[in-house]
Amino acid sequence: MRRAHIRSGAIAIAVATAATGLAGTAFAGPSVERTAASTASDATAVVRAARTAAFTHASATGVSKGDVLHAQDVMIDPEGARHVRFVRTHGDLPVLGGDLIVHLDHKLGYTGVTRAADHTVEPAAKARLTPAQAVAKAAEAAKGDARGAQLVVDARGGASALAYQVTVATDDNTHTVVVDAVSGKVRSNTPVRDEFLSPKLVDTLRRRGETADPATGAGSASGASGLLGSGASGVTHYPSAAKGTGKTLFVGTVGLTTTQTSRGHFQLKDPNRYGTETRDAKGSETEKFSAGTKFTNTTDVWGNGRTTSRVSAAADAQFGITKTLDFYKSTFGRKGIANNSKPAQAMVHWGKKVANAFWDPDCNCMLYGDGDGDVFKKPLVVLDVTGHELTHGVVEATANLQPTFVDTLGNQYGEPGSLNESLADIFGSNVEFYAKNAKDTPDYLIGEKLGLAQKFLRRLDHPSLDKLEGTIDYWKPEVYGTEVHAGSGVSSHAYYLLAEGSGKKTIGGVAYNSPTYHNVTVKGIGRTKATAIYYRALTRYMVSDTDFHQARLATLKAAKDLYGANSTEYKTVDKSWSAVNVTAANTPAARH
Repeated sequence: MRRAHIRSGAIAIAVATAATGLAGTAFAGPSVERTAASTASDATAVVRAARTAAFTHASATGVSKGDVLHAQDVMIDPEGARHVRFVRTHGDLPVLGGDLIVHLDHKLGYTGVTRAADHTVEPAAKARLTPAQAVAKAAEAAKGDARGAQLVVDARGGASALAYQVTVATDDNTHTVVVDAVSGKVRSNTPVRDEFLSPKLVDTLRRRGETADPATGAGSASGASGLLGSGASGVTHYPSAAKGTGKTLFVGTVGLTTTQTSRGHFQLKDPNRYGTETRDAKGSETEKFSAGTKFTNTTDVWGNGRTTSRVSAAADAQFGITKTLDFYKSTFGRKGIANNSKPAQAMVHWGKKVANAFWDPDCNCMLYGDGDGDVFKKPLVVLDVTGHELTHGVVEATANLQPTFVDTLGNQYGEPGSLNESLADIFGSNVEFYAKNAKDTPDYLIGEKLGLAQKFLRRLDHPSLDKLEGTIDYWKPEVYGTEVHAGSGVSSHAYYLLAEGSGKKTIGGVAYNSPTYHNVTVKGIGRTKATAIYYRALTRYMVSDTDFHQARLATLKAAKDLYGANSTEYKTVDKSWSAVNVTAANTPAARH
C-alpha cells in the first residue's frame, strides 16, 4: 500500500459531478452537466467553503493553528451534497494520518466531517535525531538502501510525533519507513507496492508443496482485424485507433483497441482510454514505465494464446486493465484510476521468477511477474487479479487506507489494511461481472483461475472456506492484529450478504451458501445497489484509518444518501454488518 504523502506543487482537483450510483440504473439520479470552466469555478468555491468550515468547526474537525489543508478531491453529488477530501501540513510538515473529508450541503453549509486523526496535531518542537541517523535506522529496519529523510508529523495511532519519513529500496520492494525524530524508534515500515499474494501465503504454499498452474488456452493461428475509421475514402491519419485482436492466456480471443502508428505498423496502446499501454519489462525490475519495451507488430494480432509468445500475457494485461477502466467509468463516471483522465499502465515479464503481481504507485502501473516456475507456473495476468490490484490504485487515490503495522517479512496487519484488501476483492469481482467473458465467467470468487487446489484464493460469500490464508467470516476484537488478506473476510462477507443475501444460491453455475452470525437471515438488495453503496462509502466517507465499525457507518451514510434512512437498502446495510458481528453495540470504546 502506498505511503501517506502530501502532493507537491499544484493540487489537481478531480470534480465528480456524475451520478454516484451505478450508471444506467433507476436510482442513480440525474447527472450534473457543466462546462469545464464552470466546473472549475464551482470546485474552487467548494474548496474555499470547506476549508473555511473546517477552521470554523475546529472542535469537530480537529484542525488547529499551524495546520494548512490541501484539497485532494472535490465531489459534487447530483442531490446537492459536496465533499472535499483534504490532507494537511502542520508548520509546513506533511501530516501522516491527518486526512479528513469536510461535508457541505448544496448551499455550501457545513454538515459534518470524516477524519482520521481524532486528536489535535501537536508534535514535539525539536528533533533530536539528525537526518543521517534516521536514514541509518530506516536502512537497518527495512534491510535496504535508504535515501532521503523528510521531517513529518506522524498523527497515526492516537498521538502526534515529530518523525522522519525515509524511502528504502530493498531487494524485492520499496519501503517507506517512519522514524521517531525524538526517540529514534521505528514507528512504521510499510511496503510501497501492494502485492496480490502476501509473503505468508507464498510461504504456506511452499510448505505444503502446492503449485498453482492455471490452464491456458490452446491458441489459434487466425484472427485478422480491421481498422477503426477506415472509411470509403481510404485516407487514414496516423497515429489512429485500430481494432486489434488479443490471443490471451486466460480470456480467449478478445478485441483490443490499439494504435496504428503508420501503414502496417501497430502498438499495444489504447488511444481511446487515455493512452493506456502495456510494455515488456524483459526481466528487469524497473519501476520506470518509460524503461519498458513497447509492444509493436506489423499485424494487429497480439499473442498466440500460449506462453510460447511473450505477447500473450501482454494481451491479458491490456484486456484486464481496459475492462477495469471501463467498469469504473461506465459504472461511476470515474475517468481513470485517479479520476484524472490519465492512462493506466502495465509491464509484463517483470523481474526474474517473480511469483506475484503488484500495483506500484511510484510507477503508476501494474507490474506482472511470470511466476517462479515452482509454486506459480504462469504469469499472474488473470482478470480479477488486475481488477483487484487496480482497485488498490483507486483506494490509494481516495481513502488511502493504510495497514496498522507490517512485520519483518512484509506481511501487513490491521483493519484499515484488511478493508483495503476487501474493497479490492469486491470491485475486482465486479470487473468480472462487467466484462462478461465466456472464458472467465463472473463470480464472487477471487483467484479461481490461478489453479489452486482449493479452486479459489478467496471468496466473498463464505470467506473461511479459504484455508490457505485463514480468512475469517466475522468480526472479533482480535481482528486488529490479523493479517490483512485474512481479515478482509469481514467486510467482503458483509458486502456479499448485502448484495445476494444469506443461505444457498447458485449464480452463473457457482453454488454459494453464505452463513451469518447467530444465523440471522439477510435478503440481498442486488449487486448493483450494493456496489453503488460501497463505492460512495469509499469515496465520500472513508479515510486512511477507517476500521470495520467506521466502514459500517460509512456504508450507512452512503445508503442514506442514495435511498433514504427509511429505505430497505439502508436497513439491509445495517443488517448485513450485524450478520458479520459488526454492530453499534460492540464498537470498541475508543471508536465511540
